[in-house]
Amino acid sequence: MNDVPSLPGQSAPRRAALIVAAGKGLRAGGSLPKQYALHQGKPLLRHSAEAFAAWQRDCAIIVVIGEAQRTLAEAALEGLGDVTYVTGGVERSDSVRAGLMAIAAQGGCDRVFIHDAARPHLSAAVLDRLDEALNTLAGAVPVLPVVDSLARGNDGLMQEAVDRAALWRIQTPQAFHFDSILAAHLAWPVSAPASDDSQVARAAGLDVAIVQGDEALRKITFAEDFAMPAPLPQLMTRTGMGYDVHRLASGEELWLGGIRIEHDKGLVGHSDADVALHAITDALLGAMALGDIGEHFPPSDPQWRGADSARFLAHAASLVRAKGGEIVNIDLTVICEAPKIGPHKRAIQQRIAEILTLHPDQIGVKATTTERLGFTGRGEGIAAQAVANVIAPAPSQPTKDERA
Repeated sequence: MNDVPSLPGQSAPRRAALIVAAGKGLRAGGSLPKQYALHQGKPLLRHSAEAFAAWQRDCAIIVVIGEAQRTLAEAALEGLGDVTYVTGGVERSDSVRAGLMAIAAQGGCDRVFIHDAARPHLSAAVLDRLDEALNTLAGAVPVLPVVDSLARGNDGLMQEAVDRAALWRIQTPQAFHFDSILAAHLAWPVSAPASDDSQVARAAGLDVAIVQGDEALRKITFAEDFAMPAPLPQLMTRTGMGYDVHRLASGEELWLGGIRIEHDKGLVGHSDADVALHAITDALLGAMALGDIGEHFPPSDPQWRGADSARFLAHAASLVRAKGGEIVNIDLTVICEAPKIGPHKRAIQQRIAEILTLHPDQIGVKATTTERLGFTGRGEGIAAQAVANVIAPAPSQPTKDERA
């Protein structure tokens, strides 16, 4: 008997993900059906469920499982939130029909995305293209071009070539207006297994759009497929700029670039007022769109009074690396009339490299004056500006909720 709790969210959610995971996965070997075997550190099924959950917060997730697989499925998706489990049938089309009927029993939805659990690397970009196509047609499938030459053959001999111009490799998820695909599956002969849902839709007279698929969305079938590497992240260069100013006053220590410099005046601030490290900190935070130093270390917080600014810079670097970023180089310019920065440039370069765990050659340190113009020219304060370059994974396609 199917176990069908209420769908999460509203009674008739706009979108539902129907993940088919009822197979035995015998060709993949192993003691578990392949949808529950580990792939890149997590059960194969979990990859797809997480992709749908990240794409749309209101997307209901329905998983069609095999007999006696409920415990395996719940363990694979533990902590993911509300998931509906439906027991499938002998053939894939039987399982899809069971899933669609379960959705209908709970009030239905507007759009359903039918996906094979054996295709783990599902991107938001593919889902967006399918969703957009449903604005004009009843169904949509992701496809890839056929790149190899094709030919018919018989009795071990090649015969005529086949024109590949109009041929496509079909992937999942396949997206449909829910009422249309439900009616199509109910009309499809139970005794005739369907290879995929677009075939069922076409037989019912539905127009199905083709949209660009993704090479990463390949299907895991055999044991060796589990060893295939994850899609390489698309990298991008990100640049951040930072600028800071503090005034000079008698009776204060002068910290600049992480070192203490002997001078008759020092910089005044809530922390140690190191304008150089503050500028670099802001540059790194800006490169990764992580706000500014004041948001992370507010001057109103007494715990940062007199704090070593090296802590701020190290924290910014850790945030960059936590997002998969790699700091390429830093370019720092200190602006003041006095003290002379030249004698301290090497020490500043070494200290910043130490804080950021970089090579000193990745740290540029320069100094300039304003020809005695402005507050720096009058010796009232010191300014610093910095540029940080970071290589990091390109951000994923934002969900429609995020874009709204």
